[in-house]
Amino acid sequence: MATKVRLVGENVKIGIYTLKNALKIAKYNELDLVEINSKTDPPICKILEYKKFLYEQKKKQKLIKLKQDKVIIKEIRLGPQTNIHDIEFKIKNAKKFLKDKEKVKISIFFKGRSIMYKDHGKVLLFKFAYALNLYGKVEKMPIMDGKKMYMIISPTKYSKHDKIEK
Repeated sequence: MATKVRLVGENVKIGIYTLKNALKIAKYNELDLVEINSKTDPPICKILEYKKFLYEQKKKQKLIKLKQDKVIIKEIRLGPQTNIHDIEFKIKNAKKFLKDKEKVKISIFFKGRSIMYKDHGKVLLFKFAYALNLYGKVEKMPIMDGKKMYMIISPTKYSKHDKIEK
């Protein structure tokens, strides 16, 4: 525990004080002595109302959390023998998701003996990625996870498609 502290705050002369003097000043102002930064030498303390300080800290944390981008992953499921029309329909949905800045996870589930067609599944995923290359880029190449093979496509920051439409 430090014997001297650097005191900052409103209605206080900024400077280095002994801990006892800083506590007396806080008590005189009917406020609390709060340690702001303990890593400096001497530690930085501020005279303020502690409950109000905690409230403002929570409020700042909530604002930071709200401003963070939430990553949304939409999943599109296929089979190794999926029909061409179904694939085109799912590509159309994937384009919509990528335009909305959402990641797309394309997965192929192999049932029973269809596990023998892993190569068909990989080719299908690459065809899917090629069809979406204007809207997004492959983040994760095809990965086999048990009986499921999947690939993740993330939206591009600057969509080439937006340039084409304008």
